[in-house]
Amino acid sequence: MPADLNGYWKMISNDNFEEYLKALDVNVAIRKIATLLKPDKDITHDGDHIIIKTLSTFKNYNMDFYVGKEFEEDLSGVDDRKCMTTITWEGDKLVCVQKGEIEGRGWTHWVEGDELHLELRAAGVVSKQVFKKT
Repeated sequence: MPADLNGYWKMISNDNFEEYLKALDVNVAIRKIATLLKPDKDITHDGDHIIIKTLSTFKNYNMDFYVGKEFEEDLSGVDDRKCMTTITWEGDKLVCVQKGEIEGRGWTHWVEGDELHLELRAAGVVSKQVFKKT
């Protein structure tokens, strides 16, 4: 059964994020800024329609999608690439596959108690972030 992702989530940990950004070939200046940020997630989840807003003092990124439907994702707010993205439920985990220039790119969201976990993947590098529900 899919997890309920609705809510406002504040970052409490961010492991291996700079290495993940290096795998995406993000320039050093942006990497240094990004690793200092503690973005929040504002998630609206209504059936198969999900909106994930990643909010920070530097840049905001909005992802509006339907589970199971492939779409072209514009990652200009992240690494200036476009990819074909598909997001599906695997049990209670929301799994994203991003097909494009970077091999093995994607992420997985899941909830444990009052924490939202996010695993980011690109080119064999894994970054793990944890958010607490407010």
